[in-house]
Amino acid sequence: MLTGCGNFLSQHIVSRVLVAHPVWSRPAPCVSYRSFSAKPLAGESTALVYTTHGEPSQVIKLGTLQLPSLGDKSALVKMLAAPINPSDINMIQGTYAILPDLPAVGGNEGVGQVIEVGSKVKTVKVGDWVIPRDAGLGTWQTLVVLSADDLVTLPSDIPLLSAATLGVNPCTALRMLSDFEELKPGDTVIQNAANSGVGQAVIQIAAAKGVHTINVVRDRPDLSQLTDRLKVMGATHVIKEETLRRPEMKELFKFYPRPKLALNGVGGKSATELLRHLQSGGTMVTYGGMAKQPITVPVSALIFKDVKVRGFWVTQWKRNHGMLDELCTLIRAGKLSPPACTEVSIKDFHKALDNAMKPYISTKQVLVM
Repeated sequence: MLTGCGNFLSQHIVSRVLVAHPVWSRPAPCVSYRSFSAKPLAGESTALVYTTHGEPSQVIKLGTLQLPSLGDKSALVKMLAAPINPSDINMIQGTYAILPDLPAVGGNEGVGQVIEVGSKVKTVKVGDWVIPRDAGLGTWQTLVVLSADDLVTLPSDIPLLSAATLGVNPCTALRMLSDFEELKPGDTVIQNAANSGVGQAVIQIAAAKGVHTINVVRDRPDLSQLTDRLKVMGATHVIKEETLRRPEMKELFKFYPRPKLALNGVGGKSATELLRHLQSGGTMVTYGGMAKQPITVPVSALIFKDVKVRGFWVTQWKRNHGMLDELCTLIRAGKLSPPACTEVSIKDFHKALDNAMKPYISTKQVLVM
């Protein structure tokens, strides 16, 4: 819980969600801590907070926040589950494109249930499942007061883990498959980071549309099991990074057309190899850079194949309700499942953060409140 500087952190949280200007434009307030109480009092929230940027395992602390009073246009939300995504890690490290003022609550994605609304709220009601409309609102906490305008309702007849992981990866996958090339049944998409949350969503959404996927993953001890799991999801082919540079790729394209679309979440040499396999006029879309290396575009690909190189950031699409409806329809039809998840109590957050940072971990860490 907070002491010493009064309720500055709780006041800070109010300003972040209710004041209509960027969360990264204001000075950070003063804050200090007292020990975490195992049984929060009414009007308090258990939260994972950081006061400085750095490695998550070192800077994230479990504490208790005082909740602000409920405004006329706000809602009290009980968070149910919230995943740990790469963007969450980057934000804590201080390397993400937008950063909240410090101190801040971690987490950009998750699902909660509305338990109280202000007198002027019309867009959500008590009992609704909701997800945050924008990044930076802080989902790693048990209770939060948010402006109703910052919430998007979801149907409660989809699985909890599907709802908790819907707002980032499936939205990214759907938009990239829809907005850059006109894909038809029988077309091919190639992607790296195929085991990521985005990659798994790409596989399933593409399969539902009748689109083939060539899925590139890093070599690992459990490659055979991973390949089987991705194929069960609908992957057409699963190959290692090294295979991109081998002659057998030519054999593959005797049976399937060269890709119209390449999806890059890695960067570096992996992205360059994806480009080489695009058909003439095809597009590579970059949505991540896990290798932290620049992309080299071969001159021949630009001149002789007229490939297009684009970027995508999902934040600008969060207000598209039709997109969420389409994804929920796929979930209900059994055509879109969440990534394999490990549910971890918020009190065991250190374990979840450590696992989220390990290479070759095939499950997404989800904090349950």
